Formats: sequence, structure tokens, C-alpha cells
Amino acid sequence: MHLSLKNILVETEGHLQTITINRPSKLNALNQATIEELSTCIQAAENDPKVKVIIMTGAGKKAFVAGADISEFSNFSIEQGKALSQKGHHELFNLIDKLSKPVIAAVNGFALGGGLELALSAHVRVFAENALVGLPETSLGIIPGYGGTQRLAQIAGKGRAMHMILSAEMIDAAKALDYGITTSVVPQEDLAEAAIKMANKIMRNAPSALSKAIQCINASYAHKIDGFDYEINTFGSCFNTPEFKEGTMAFLEKRKANF
Repeated sequence: MHLSLKNILVETEGHLQTITINRPSKLNALNQATIEELSTCIQAAENDPKVKVIIMTGAGKKAFVAGADISEFSNFSIEQGKALSQKGHHELFNLIDKLSKPVIAAVNGFALGGGLELALSAHVRVFAENALVGLPETSLGIIPGYGGTQRLAQIAGKGRAMHMILSAEMIDAAKALDYGITTSVVPQEDLAEAAIKMANKIMRNAPSALSKAIQCINASYAHKIDGFDYEINTFGSCFNTPEFKEGTMAFLEKRKANF
């Protein structure tokens, strides 16, 4: 089955569904329309008994997802910022994280900001050798708003999450492997095959056991203080700071920010 939407492509072969973010001219940046389409397709896959594993990847050879579409929220208020973060959490990133079916992110290039957060929400990540990843939000005067402060620390450890988020630097695939952000790095031309091989390995196991394993692994990170809610409020508060205004304007004007 092959389903074409405005911003993504969906292809199902056997029990494997591949979802491709298809905005190569924008380096597959996540705008609200793309998030909504991804959410719709992920939910459809969850409810489709034929689908056992999902692969997410980006169109072209340059980017998985190069980030969020900054122009959509550069003038947002605190409340609009909180709503943006909360909607993303609930509609897509938490949906993927808590999905009963395994999701593999095949990272074929840049995965920055919301792109890395999308990959982190998947259950397994396979990287191409040319992948470059990072959470550069602090250079724009904000913080990661789609789960990045929580999932990166859970996956790579608090110290590495602090380093990456506070420095806003990108790391390559080799360092991502060392950090545990990915468990496999392959030549770009072998990425699709590697992701399919991983999917086939997973599909050999019991779907109910896979679902329960995902639930149990996620449950080990549950705390009395909800870090995600704390992130939403803190993310929203950034939108009323001079640093956010300066950072986003500098990005849109293609100049270095003056903090």
C-alpha cells in the first residue's frame, strides 16, 4: 500500500510501514501541518492490525528532520508557546513514545531540534554515517519543547544531555553511538536496509510482548514530579524573554544573535 499526503509519504509492505517526512526543500522541517499528518498516520498504524513495526525517515540524503519551522512561532506569547509544546507532546511525541508497536527512526542526515526529539521519541534509532544531531534551542533563546530535556537525559544520561543542550552543539553519528543515542551506524546507502533488518528482527517477536516491554521500559522513568509538564511551563516562559526575541529574529535574518 502506498499513501501520499502533502508532507509525508506512507508505504506499507507486509507488516512493515515506512513513514517518510517529505519536505526535502525545507530539509524536512516540522511545521504544524506535518506534525498533524504524522500524528494521523501513526494513530492509523497503531489501529491497523496488519502493521507490526513502523520506520520513520526523511526524504532525500541531507536531513531526517532539520528542526521545527521557526517562522511559525517566532512571535508567540507565553500561553501560545505552552500550547505549542503541549500540543506537540500529546499529538505526536508522546504518542510515538507510548505506542504499542515498535517505532524505528532511520536518521539519514540532520536531526536537529524537533528532528532529534522525533528520533528520541522512537523506540530504536539507526543512524547513517553522515547523521548530525543536536538540540540547538538555547541558541534561539528557548529550550527543547517536544520532550528533548527529558528523553535525551533518559537515553544519553544527565551529563551528556546537559552538555548538548547547554552548548547547543551538533554531534556526529560516531559520538551519538558512543552516547547511546543510536545503537547502529551504517553507510547512508545501507540505512534503509539496516532499518528493515532491524524491523524484521523485531517482528520475529510476539507483538503483545513487544507492547508490554515498551510499557515497562517507559514506566521505569515515571516520577512523582512530571518533568514533561515542567518542561511545557518552562518552555512557554521563554517566549517572553528578550533572548527569545533576539534569537529567533537573528535566525530569521540569517545573522548571529547578540545576547
